[in-house]
Amino acid sequence: MHSFLNKSKRIKRGVQSHQITDVWETLMGKTIARYTDQLQIVNKTLFITTSVAPLRQELNFQKDSIIKRVNELLGEDSIAEVVVR
Repeated sequence: MHSFLNKSKRIKRGVQSHQITDVWETLMGKTIARYTDQLQIVNKTLFITTSVAPLRQELNFQKDSIIKRVNELLGEDSIAEVVVR
């Protein structure tokens, strides 16, 4: 039973990561989406990867807003932290 629950959690996280990728452009706009290289949710942390330094800085300023938007979109407290790299 424990193994099933762990597998279920992993599947749910995978679905959330996929959902965030699908709606990132709608959530943040075309320009930000275009220069975002990777999105991943791991243990309630959204990892955002970009090679554009000014965008990295802007996303760091918007962390609280990003958390709020993502959680509203996914309908629960899916993320608690944002890491921009």
